[in-house]
Amino acid sequence: MIPLTRAQLLLLKQDRKLLELSLGLNPSAMLIDPLYVKEIDEAFDNFWLPNTLAFPDKHLWFTAWEIVLKSTNTIIGGMGFAGYPNEAGEAEIGYMIDANHHNKGFATEALKLLSQWAFTHDFVQAIIVHTYADNLPSRKILDKCGFSLINDIEGLLTYQLKK
Repeated sequence: MIPLTRAQLLLLKQDRKLLELSLGLNPSAMLIDPLYVKEIDEAFDNFWLPNTLAFPDKHLWFTAWEIVLKSTNTIIGGMGFAGYPNEAGEAEIGYMIDANHHNKGFATEALKLLSQWAFTHDFVQAIIVHTYADNLPSRKILDKCGFSLINDIEGLLTYQLKK
């Protein structure tokens, strides 16, 4: 997994292929659900770019982490935090995997890695993930990673993994 710097985020916004080549990766041909494309576009302008500028010393909590498949040296998805952990020590994570690589265990592996990294910080007490009730693949990933369902508000589920 590669956490992107602000400069790398700007390059990604300009052209994914340029970012991948700058990282020494093979260009990907990711298939991304249109819902996630919209979320990613909004994240650039409303989250990643302003927050990596405002909080440069905490940028790892405000950036995109690219998931790299080592066997092909390509990016197969992204993951990241919804900001710095709250006062209760909860860090929220979101993720997206290239449709070409669904059901292969990559999201599970990446979520475990990013959760483990977060838990290396004393102030992080839990990881939170939101998903929809009908998103069965995501729910399966959360179950595999040891998350517990803690809330359901009109089909939006909240899962938690405690330290």
